[in-house]
Amino acid sequence: MKRKIINIDQEKCNGCKLCIPNCPEGAIQIIDGKARLVSDLLCDGIGACLGHCPQNAITIQERETEPYDEFKVMENISKQGINTIKAHLKHLSEHNQNEYLEQAIKYLNDNNIPLPDYKEPKQEAKLACGCPGSMSKDLRQSVQESCSCSSGAKIAPKINNWPIQLTLINPDAPYLKNADLLIAADCSAFAYNNFHNKFVMDKILIVFCPKLDKNLDDYVDKLARIFATQDIKSITIVHMEVPCCHGIETIVQKALAIAQKNIIIKDYTVSLTGELV
Repeated sequence: MKRKIINIDQEKCNGCKLCIPNCPEGAIQIIDGKARLVSDLLCDGIGACLGHCPQNAITIQERETEPYDEFKVMENISKQGINTIKAHLKHLSEHNQNEYLEQAIKYLNDNNIPLPDYKEPKQEAKLACGCPGSMSKDLRQSVQESCSCSSGAKIAPKINNWPIQLTLINPDAPYLKNADLLIAADCSAFAYNNFHNKFVMDKILIVFCPKLDKNLDDYVDKLARIFATQDIKSITIVHMEVPCCHGIETIVQKALAIAQKNIIIKDYTVSLTGELV
């Protein structure tokens, strides 16, 4: 089968071992002074090890390989103690790998291994009642003097709605009705210098981080409600090329499945050098 899996550039690798602790699956070992992928079966292709290689020797590639085997991974991990098990379950949960997570928990139950508490306590949003910073605003009809142009011309605002962070967005906000949605990962607007002109001008913007935000299940539910009730016309997704950022696609697809909607999606990836790929 063809799937995403890590590739280690042996020319760049200096054997520093920094990738090893960030691969609880045990897919990477240091052999003959170099990091090696010891088994395709053990690599989930999510790429948690990528950001920990100072030589940028680890990348993700898509190729023909054996399917990932969660039960084989758990056999490996269960020998390494409760903290490694917890780290692996947390890793799967944060990346929305629910099928693998269920398999991992089944392995623990079948082998009478205690299930560690891998979920961080859910933080309740503490928003002041009526806080103006979280009030829904449709900015499409407004005009603001946001730059001092030589002509003195007024410039229309670049964003069409407020708030833009998914945690704060009201799924019943009127500006969502019949909207063309732009759902973007936080970093993409900073990495791509033409972000506003290419993507934002005629769309309702929603942003979140599929890696660091902790309330991803709530995001799925909120997006599903928006998709089900607001007659959304189209969805544009913009995310970074790093593997963790692709979780934004998973969240949107899950929400569409729950809402039982088939909405046109355009998917854009921004490279770390600020190019569309």
